[in-house]
Amino acid sequence: MGKIRVATLGGGEEKEQRRRADARRQTKKSKKEKVEGLGLHGGERVAVVEGTDIKPEFKKLVAEVEEGEKQEARSDKKKTKKAKERSRRYKEVARLVDRTKLYPLAEAISLVKKTSLTKFDGTVELHVNLNPASLGDTKGDFRGSVSLPHGTGKEVKVVIADDAVLGAIESGKIDFDVLVAHPSMMPRLAKLARILGPKGLMPNPKTGTVGENPERLALSLSKGQINFKAEPGNPIVHLGVGKISFEDKKLMENIEAILSAIGRGKIARATLAPTMGPGVKVAIS
Repeated sequence: MGKIRVATLGGGEEKEQRRRADARRQTKKSKKEKVEGLGLHGGERVAVVEGTDIKPEFKKLVAEVEEGEKQEARSDKKKTKKAKERSRRYKEVARLVDRTKLYPLAEAISLVKKTSLTKFDGTVELHVNLNPASLGDTKGDFRGSVSLPHGTGKEVKVVIADDAVLGAIESGKIDFDVLVAHPSMMPRLAKLARILGPKGLMPNPKTGTVGENPERLALSLSKGQINFKAEPGNPIVHLGVGKISFEDKKLMENIEAILSAIGRGKIARATLAPTMGPGVKVAIS
């Protein structure tokens, strides 16, 4: 015996059923033109084939479903960012730093060493925010180089571009940190720009890696000369100034050399930080 469905005449449910029944009948009338994907369940898509003649009620139904899909797609794109949860140890050492205070350089170095969280010999980093008004024409391409009196603590392998080095690069072998070249080698190096460029290894006169005496350039770079460059569209310079294990005096002399090379008048603020640990704001005199 079949089931009997009872519906109140004129009720909202009956109207909805009629509306959906009309929509189903409309699809059967379409012979060559048809409506595809008429599934109104979650995740299904409604697509009306161009040229299909459908009733206004069905058009409205399709529009409602499509609008729902758009809203769902927009909500998927919105990713809620969770606040970064700091470790208990980080919170403990962060209490040692007054975030509103500008520390003298000697005191800042001492604090950075105390608040370093790494078990290995981490790097001491210097982050310099530049004053855009002081940069003039170099605002979009502020860069320079400086020789650190005590190096960075990292061994740097510098090679000079020659036939053997270029051949190794072409074969995919890159075992150096810095590449320097004589100007006469630049046309040949240009063919390797797609390999060297993304790695930041392409020689450039602006970074002090192209010159008439590449041997002297290589010696300077291996002894602690570093290049710096502001972020594109953002006047900030990031540099490693030494290791946590360095004596305070050596770190101070390295930092002083960098500040002088950048130009103290161009500096808006500077922050010293360990590889892992809170930043310490430095007073620039």
